[in-house]
Amino acid sequence: MPQTYQKLGLQFQYPDNWTIDEEDALAGNATVSVQSPEGGFWSVTLHPVAADLPELLAGAVAAMREVYEQLDSEPVQETIGVHELEGFDMNFYCLDLTNTACVRGLRTRRGTLVIFWQAEDREYARSEPIFQAMTISLLRAS
Repeated sequence: MPQTYQKLGLQFQYPDNWTIDEEDALAGNATVSVQSPEGGFWSVTLHPVAADLPELLAGAVAAMREVYEQLDSEPVQETIGVHELEGFDMNFYCLDLTNTACVRGLRTRRGTLVIFWQAEDREYARSEPIFQAMTISLLRAS
């Protein structure tokens, strides 16, 4: 049975066996993460409407590149329902395993959303539909 998160001006559904992490929210950021039992995660940050979305997305890629020097990234535009999202797909190695991370962003009436998800590739194949479902539930509520 899915759970519903509804705090910080954010609302979305997530699997009941995944764990909510509000540590960044406690530090004053409108950010929440949800971690799978296998270690993959999905997170969302709500920025002010006037935030520079391209800068936020490029910053996410730059932060990943600081940690993973061999990071490959590709710009992506995606339509989910009536929402046009822009962002990047990223691939990298960690502990000799291939990993995939994605960052997407868009403006809504509530603010600028930056959504990020990541998993080791074997888990990613199983978790990607869940990442998408959480994103869709977030966008429906925005």
